[in-house]
Amino acid sequence: MSDRFDCHYCRESLHGKKYVQKDGRHCCVKCFEKFCANTCTECRKPIGADSKELHFKNRYWHDSCFHCTKCYASLVNEPFMLRENNKVWCSNCTAKDEAPRCKGCYKPIIAGDQNVEYKKSVWHKDCFTCYQCKTVIGTGSFFPKGDDIYCVSCHEHKFAKTCAKCKNPITSGGITYQEQPWHSECFVCTSCKKPIGGRRFTAVENDFYCVDCYKECVAKKCAGCQSPITGFGRGSSVVNYEDQSWHDYCFKCKKCSRPLANRRFVCHNQQIYCPECPHRL
Repeated sequence: MSDRFDCHYCRESLHGKKYVQKDGRHCCVKCFEKFCANTCTECRKPIGADSKELHFKNRYWHDSCFHCTKCYASLVNEPFMLRENNKVWCSNCTAKDEAPRCKGCYKPIIAGDQNVEYKKSVWHKDCFTCYQCKTVIGTGSFFPKGDDIYCVSCHEHKFAKTCAKCKNPITSGGITYQEQPWHSECFVCTSCKKPIGGRRFTAVENDFYCVDCYKECVAKKCAGCQSPITGFGRGSSVVNYEDQSWHDYCFKCKKCSRPLANRRFVCHNQQIYCPECPHRL
């Protein structure tokens, strides 16, 4: 007597009949659809043993039910998006319905398209162009001006300040002196050519000098100590008499060394004295 080969559920013999093996159990087609078959997400009917089944993230469909909710195009072997209420959408309908719109052409930006984002707006890469010359900026450098975007070249010619020395546009940084803009590399000492931005300097007519060069090349020499009168630090006050100049602390009586800045003095034989000392010579 041969071994019995029955349906796990109804116990009917499966010899010579079509059956399905599910989780290690054998069952007839009728019991499979009643107890084991997955339910189609779209039509809510069982997916029978003779039907082709598609599944995604624990959801199941008949192959004939797996179509775009919007346009009804079949999605078998096609890209799709699972959206609210377990509805599937094709890529085209998804793009039209929810994809961000390009600020340049107003068409949807599909997943995978190269794009540029700036301040919550998005463009196709080829739509991100200069407002002035219409050149594609793409992922290159740009300057915003209001709602418009400019390439570096157009922004320089239209908006950038012009350096007072070289007359070329200042695209970044720079220095302002007496309401005039300068490139940092153009604002230099007339003598040594070193940058003086952020450093102490002296302006002489249209030239600028660092402290060392001003002392060496421009500053008058004190008639008392023969050192340069720079106007910096100690001795910033200067005493001038005829064609000579002194630090205020060097302007003193030749004989008694009394300080004479802002006081009466006498010049005798090209020397400076207090009013009393010439009578003692």
